[in-house]
Amino acid sequence: MTLALASDLSPPADPLCRPPSTSLGARDIAVPIPADFRLESGEPLPQRTLLTRLHGPADAPVVAVAGGISSGRFVHRTETNGLGWWSGAVGPRAPIDLNRLRVLAFDFAPGAEGLARPVTITTGDQARLLALALDHLQIERLAAFIGCSYGGMIALAFGALFPQRVEQLLVVSAAHRAHPLAIAWRGVQRRILELAEAAGRPEDGVALARQLAMTTYRTPDEFDARFDGDAPDRAGEAYPVCDYLISRGRAYRRHTTPARWISLSDSIDRHRIDPEAVTVPVTLVGFTSDRLTPIEDLRELAARLPLLFRFVEAPSLYGHDAFLKEDALVGDILRTALREIAR
Repeated sequence: MTLALASDLSPPADPLCRPPSTSLGARDIAVPIPADFRLESGEPLPQRTLLTRLHGPADAPVVAVAGGISSGRFVHRTETNGLGWWSGAVGPRAPIDLNRLRVLAFDFAPGAEGLARPVTITTGDQARLLALALDHLQIERLAAFIGCSYGGMIALAFGALFPQRVEQLLVVSAAHRAHPLAIAWRGVQRRILELAEAAGRPEDGVALARQLAMTTYRTPDEFDARFDGDAPDRAGEAYPVCDYLISRGRAYRRHTTPARWISLSDSIDRHRIDPEAVTVPVTLVGFTSDRLTPIEDLRELAARLPLLFRFVEAPSLYGHDAFLKEDALVGDILRTALREIAR
């Protein structure tokens, strides 16, 4: 199977509760956010609904799925939006099997619409919003929360805040803290966005920040294998690796806004949880080539989790993006973790 790259995500649809759009009964549900809801910072959240999407049979156990900050509620293919961000892992007879499980996915707050400036939001805030969604959907308890990258951070925060509402966590490429070097890289991206917005070129800023981000998602070995090509004719012209990054940036520049990117990027850097507070069983997956979430941080997290079910560390050519690329390995781990869930 082939997993969709984060850079190929489709934009979200309008915030309406829609009738089923596929034979699997996928539908969007707008969850009201109470007027008195406040972020941990004390700020109000500049949106009144949280957009969620349910995929799969109505009577099946519910599994929450969340990915990186570029992901959202379109986790599986739809008739109108094409491939979801994890269509290879979520589907009928896929590792997250929509024949026997119901998947809940959601758009991270804040939404881009109406966001005039960045807001200070934490992974704990995202977990509290998910709890509101579960209340609205009358879901008492998740059979599992599967989180990758930023979604894995939210899963850990959810497990610490609401252990009674989830039976197990499966956390991939996420730890209990943000590493200082990764914070440094994301800080440069945010300053690029701020500079471009001040210059009246916000979309170019998003594209350039995305180019830099792509260099941190993958490994030096992959870049060496793909782009050891000839130099351009003149100084200032793009090298083959630059052409690749420019194309990825252009593809992404209308996907988000500087204010939303800054909010979510800062949310990653702000992430801190006490591993001992996560009192539900956890399957933890890390990749030795991941520079954004170093394997040493995953090993520390594994050592401190009270109910570690399984810890898998593996090599990969793809670094932080391995959860999107290592189909067989990730699929086997998902199947193992989810096979005991009773329909």
